[in-house]
Amino acid sequence: MCRSIKTLRPPVLPEEATEEEIRAAALQYVRKVSGFRAPAAHNQEVFDRAVTIITEATAELLAGLEIRGQSPRKAG
Repeated sequence: MCRSIKTLRPPVLPEEATEEEIRAAALQYVRKVSGFRAPAAHNQEVFDRAVTIITEATAELLAGLEIRGQSPRKAG
């Protein structure tokens, strides 16, 4: 696991994760998996698309988690 990706759910994160925090975690994940900090021009589109898809999936995951008896949050 990439050590710079932090847990984004309560109670670890005291407030709901921001879109910026979720996107930063997705970017770190894609960088780790691809092995590229910044992709070459011919890989930029697929790199950016992966970050977007993972950002959306992460937001959906966080919105749907039920934590310690709390109701799932609505996806924004």
